[in-house]
Amino acid sequence: MKHARTTLLIVDDHEVVRQGLRTLLELEPDIHVVGEATSATGAVAQTARLKPNVVLLDVKLPDGSGIDACRQILATTPATRILMLTSFSDDTMVVDAVQSGAHGYALKDVRTQDLIDAIRTVANGQGYLDPRVAQQTLHWIRDRSHAAAGHFPDSLTRLSPQERAILPLLAEGKTNKEIAVDLRLSDKTVKNYLANIFDKLQVKRRTEAVSWYIRTTRTSSQDSRF
Repeated sequence: MKHARTTLLIVDDHEVVRQGLRTLLELEPDIHVVGEATSATGAVAQTARLKPNVVLLDVKLPDGSGIDACRQILATTPATRILMLTSFSDDTMVVDAVQSGAHGYALKDVRTQDLIDAIRTVANGQGYLDPRVAQQTLHWIRDRSHAAAGHFPDSLTRLSPQERAILPLLAEGKTNKEIAVDLRLSDKTVKNYLANIFDKLQVKRRTEAVSWYIRTTRTSSQDSRF
């Protein structure tokens, strides 16, 4: 299957990691590494200069957090897609990355082909969550959703029960087709529900809806303890 050419910026403070990734990824005819950066500041500057389709961004950088860099990149170069690549699978870090607008989250020990697929997925406008962190993050979301039951903020009560059922599946990284199967709906119905959700939440992207949902369940869980 032929893919559109994807330009990529690699951000990691370890030279061996950067060179290894470049060597592996440039074997793919549809991926072109246009640059490298070793810091959060460099990541923001290089992204603004090179305007890559995707930034492969480490979470821990010498001068700050890759998550903070993600926010700055999307503020200055919003068309760029961000795929976090890290050795950290902590629930809070995954959630913070999603809340910051990251379009994908992969672990550094991922298989080469899975990383390539993740880059293509993110470049094509979809979200990607490493299966190894997806399950634990889903548990995190569900735990807080259960804790917050009956304590919905006003903005969440504006969603229908079916729309509220879709949000955790969206947060799990499922496609429209997978959501349709889980909820026994048609693809078109799911698409319509998502359009309604985006309109009610005043967001434009799936990642923004997921970020809103995670932030809301986190806040509701904290409020329910008081």
